[in-house]
Amino acid sequence: MKSFSIGAFVLGLLVFLVSFPAEIYGQTCHPSGGIRGRKPPSGQCNTENDSVCCIQGKFYTTYTCSPPVSSSTNATLTLNSFQKGGDGGGPSECDKKYHSDDTPVVALSTGWYKGGDRCHNFIRINGNGRSVKAMVVDECDSSMGCDEDHDYQPPCPNNIVDASKAVWKALGVSLENWGDLDISWSDE
Repeated sequence: MKSFSIGAFVLGLLVFLVSFPAEIYGQTCHPSGGIRGRKPPSGQCNTENDSVCCIQGKFYTTYTCSPPVSSSTNATLTLNSFQKGGDGGGPSECDKKYHSDDTPVVALSTGWYKGGDRCHNFIRINGNGRSVKAMVVDECDSSMGCDEDHDYQPPCPNNIVDASKAVWKALGVSLENWGDLDISWSDE
């Protein structure tokens, strides 16, 4: 009787795990579509901080989701200027304001931005053997791009923490290495 109960339990558990939706159990994030690049009008794509401009006809993958957030979420730190005239384009999504490059602020990929639910919340960024606290002020749009609203730049990957110069300085990354860094982050 005991072996039957354990066997029934194991079988029941296996059936449950197999039938449980992958999106919930594995928390996977799949591409949501894509867009074709269009050539920016002359002088309309700001390439400050090595930002790239959309290429006519190139296919760019889009995402409405990001990897699941944990106590140590892996991401790629990129460089962005949130100042007026910077490569971030228009004012920040959260408050319709520009932010100084000397302030530790970030934009999160669409899924992590959560429709603005993280606006003005702080996150903890760990990288280069250091840690810094930064405020979320914008979305690094993973679902749209290649248009005037997005400074004619492609959609962001779905795992980006786009950071001001102040964040890079606080992490102690040498200037020649700014632009792309493997990090982890968590909600503060």
